[in-house]
Amino acid sequence: MPASPPYIIENGKLFDSVCDTARDAAIAFDHAVVAIGAEAEQWAARQDHVVRIDAAGKTVMPGLIDAHCHISFDEPMSNDELFFHRREGLAAIVAAHNARKVLRAGVTTMFDADTIFRVSLDLRDAIEGGLVEGPRMACGGNALFTSVGGTAGMLVPDEGAIGYLKVTRTRDEIVTEIRRQAKYGVDWIKIHATGLIPRQKQAGEIQVWNYDELKLAADTAHELGLPIVGHCRNASSTRDCALAGFDMILHATYMDDAALKAVIDARVPIVPTLTFQAVLADHGATVGASAFLQDLFAREVSESSVMLRAAFDGGAPILCGSESGFSITPYGEWHWREMQVLVENLGLTPAQAIASATRESARVLGFGDRTGTLEPGKAADIILVDGDPLADVTVFGREDAVTHVFKDGRAVDLATPLPERRPLPSWRVSQYSTVIASRAAAMRNK
Repeated sequence: MPASPPYIIENGKLFDSVCDTARDAAIAFDHAVVAIGAEAEQWAARQDHVVRIDAAGKTVMPGLIDAHCHISFDEPMSNDELFFHRREGLAAIVAAHNARKVLRAGVTTMFDADTIFRVSLDLRDAIEGGLVEGPRMACGGNALFTSVGGTAGMLVPDEGAIGYLKVTRTRDEIVTEIRRQAKYGVDWIKIHATGLIPRQKQAGEIQVWNYDELKLAADTAHELGLPIVGHCRNASSTRDCALAGFDMILHATYMDDAALKAVIDARVPIVPTLTFQAVLADHGATVGASAFLQDLFAREVSESSVMLRAAFDGGAPILCGSESGFSITPYGEWHWREMQVLVENLGLTPAQAIASATRESARVLGFGDRTGTLEPGKAADIILVDGDPLADVTVFGREDAVTHVFKDGRAVDLATPLPERRPLPSWRVSQYSTVIASRAAAMRNK
């Protein structure tokens, strides 16, 4: 790729995500941030050629970080589609296409906790090698399951691998699988600590790993220098993962007092990822979801937000994740929506929500020395947002709200449409993602 020219962005409101306020200041960068304020102007004056961008009326801020995105899934409506209608080579090509959508939405970094085949690991390496345009990535491999199952229920086999998961039946298999994933270069180990069973009697999911198994998994991962994350959608699993030394918890819904205490004591970061539930509650009727299901998901958001806010107040970091990759959360559409949940349901300020989607996510995912804030020496992962998200985070969802995206100082082309995508043989049957994307576009155009 040709070298990127030096830039200076002037006349905008700079939110550097170091502190929770914005200020009038220029920012100068090439591949990394060079200077801010008067020093930026002085540096630009010394350059033979510098591209000047007038950001009047815009907010200049770090690129967003999606801490829960499934880039290899390609928006299935069901696990049947995901498990039985995917081919590894084609999945990698499709994921590369979808990664460009995510980047164009202003997401310059993402965490993909689990992957079908090893697609996400290869995509990460292709992006880092300059072969594919996309966000910088941290990745897990196949999620570790027990044969009890997860959210895929009866589709989960009693042994072996399918889709994004690998069933581990014994302590030896847990250790062997974690070591195997380390060999293939995962950044994180993911444990599906809860799941669904037929005739289930409790809300949320049931715990399908016991504490000793979770502790073994955490210890094995840490011995290999890898962090570990748990999918937890009930109280006991959240408690046990925190006690076992997990480095991050996805969801942490339905917490009770014991789970809350364990999370706060461990200061374990939480990625609530309530965007999926919020979008279905808001737009489920568009894709034929029942009123009962919409109400159920709306209550999960509101009720879980109480304990999640208590965890935040107690010192547990809260990160932003979108669950993009399913039909209800198509790529490029809802990466900002979790910030709205954090503001409207948890009661965070817009600045705190944006920090969760930038600085805090970068720190927890291991990118804090490179991105997440705009400081001299850090990567020039920068977006320009039309309006003031510090007053209203929903500006991110407006038509063409993100006017410029830079990753490592290189401008992303937002003007040229992506190649038209046509049907793929034996791929998927769902059109929900198209319907939801159209609904999102209609909202932006209001």
